Amino acid sequence: MLIIFKLMRTKQYLILAISITFVFQTLQGQNIREDLLATYKGEAIGIENALSIYIKYNSISGNEKEAGEWLKEICIENGLFIKQMGEENNNYNLAASLYPLSEQLPNIIFLNHIDVVPVGDISKWTNEPFSGKIIDGEIWGRGTFDNKGNAIMQLFSLLEIKKANLNIQLPFNITFLAVSSEETQTDGGAKYVANNFLKELNPAVIIGEGPPGLIGLLDSTSKIPLFSISVAHKRALWLELELTIETTGHGSVTPKEYANKEMNTALFKLLKKKPKAVYTDLNVNVLKQLGNLQGGFKGWVLKHPKLFKCIVVPQLRKQPELFALFSNTVTLTNIESQGEAINVIPNKITAQLDCRLLPTASKEMFMADLTKKIANDAVNINIIEAMPEVKNSSTETKYYKGIHEAIKKSYPESDVISVLMPNFNDVGIFRLSGIPAYAFTPVILEKKYLESIHNINERIPVSILAKGQETYTYFINELLK
Repeated sequence: MLIIFKLMRTKQYLILAISITFVFQTLQGQNIREDLLATYKGEAIGIENALSIYIKYNSISGNEKEAGEWLKEICIENGLFIKQMGEENNNYNLAASLYPLSEQLPNIIFLNHIDVVPVGDISKWTNEPFSGKIIDGEIWGRGTFDNKGNAIMQLFSLLEIKKANLNIQLPFNITFLAVSSEETQTDGGAKYVANNFLKELNPAVIIGEGPPGLIGLLDSTSKIPLFSISVAHKRALWLELELTIETTGHGSVTPKEYANKEMNTALFKLLKKKPKAVYTDLNVNVLKQLGNLQGGFKGWVLKHPKLFKCIVVPQLRKQPELFALFSNTVTLTNIESQGEAINVIPNKITAQLDCRLLPTASKEMFMADLTKKIANDAVNINIIEAMPEVKNSSTETKYYKGIHEAIKKSYPESDVISVLMPNFNDVGIFRLSGIPAYAFTPVILEKKYLESIHNINERIPVSILAKGQETYTYFINELLK
């Protein structure tokens, strides 16, 4: 009987011990979970649910205000200081800060955009593009990656920093800056903010959207993620070619020269030539970094790209995304003639070119070369937009080093390099003002998710949100060291 009593007592202690352990583990899980919680309408809301709600707002470029008002509401409820920097569609911009901007502290700015691209053919979507549904561990909808997912990771990181430093005065401010019209690059959005509120923002650095971590970029058999931090961008030179030739109007008699024929001949001469590979300090450094990671003979070749240019360049041409970093590109994006009917010869034709120049390229020399290739003095070349030259952001700043360390802390097995981006986004607008600006996205994304960006069935895994938020938080903590 005594033995049975002792066994019962032992069992009770065991049950009690298990219960205490379970409660402790549950509380630990709740504490971790609290880092990813905000409040919305008085209720706790997790990072994935916040993104789900945000996606439900149709914020196709030019329709940002309603989504922006939701962002403002959640930011106010969670104790951030708000500064409106434009209140209308196409120019709805919101700064939500840890401290009032009037304190003029050096400002770490998390930049993101509210607008998204159109959804295309809705019938081809598995789930509605503005449903925000969470299914089988994935969040669905336009903007899940570009750029609402990134925005919510930034916002929740800021709120985590706020909770962790309630009674501590930080040496800098942190601002969540959500802007309009990034996808269309109109005069609202980041351009408006930079032109009218730069002094008030007092930015020390801009952190914006860029490439995610990719697996198998160097070697398809590799499982090591590669993160790229953008420190520079190519600049846009948008051109319109115009040609007018007065001819007989009837299509049954072919003139020796007429506008459509001469323009198409000129465009053929221009576009048939392969763009030259141009080595700069920046893109050569990209190859050398890749060479250090690759190792072996291939790595040795990449580390000496000028010596082995005849080997490296043909390989670069096989990957247009990579070759774009080594060339000034010309893309024909539109042709329009004034023909009224199929049997009427139009007198005027225009063509638009999206040209992207390397940071150090001369616009004048590029234009002279383009004119030479067209070889037709009757073609007038008009500049629609020409971005000025801009210096790259240094990799020696504490901000770049902080990003690098934060990525390595979140993803210890990853590799990190600095890169030049072939496209231009809002980060470049602030870089034009001489502000250090870096673009990256602190998540690892599989190919199937990359292919859905600006495409049908855009979605991301729920699991990457916490990792992204964690990395932004690590970055701030690196600066606090």
